[in-house]
Amino acid sequence: MKTFSPEIRNKKASFEYAFLQTYTAGIMLTGTEVKSIRDGKANFTDSFCVIMNGELFLKNMHISEYKEGSYNNHEPKRIRKLLLNKEELRKMQSKLKEKGTTIIPVKLFFNERSIAKLEIAIAKGKKLYDKRESIKDKDLKRQMARNE
Repeated sequence: MKTFSPEIRNKKASFEYAFLQTYTAGIMLTGTEVKSIRDGKANFTDSFCVIMNGELFLKNMHISEYKEGSYNNHEPKRIRKLLLNKEELRKMQSKLKEKGTTIIPVKLFFNERSIAKLEIAIAKGKKLYDKRESIKDKDLKRQMARNE
């Protein structure tokens, strides 16, 4: 029996940032958080990643409380630990030393073994003219799709 597993995307991320490199990280979740994500009740608005004490953490990601969770429910905006190996973390730390770079979550999904994974990207903020270029490209693609 295959269960429905949603793919939650950070739609604003590709518009606001230019991705330099992407990684797939595990994410430590509680049981009620997993059930809420399976229901599609997660939101990336204003979320970002931080390296503290040599470990990577996700801040400000909102996962709604599970409606049948009772007293075992989780806090919606708690800090969640991301799981990467030390080599990847070292590479990230060296890239973050550049001015204007940050780590942002891009996509939350379940892999083939039904384990929650988070795709994160080292990103650099886009300038206004870059955003205009993105809008033009999107409009052109939309028009070409209509004409076909």
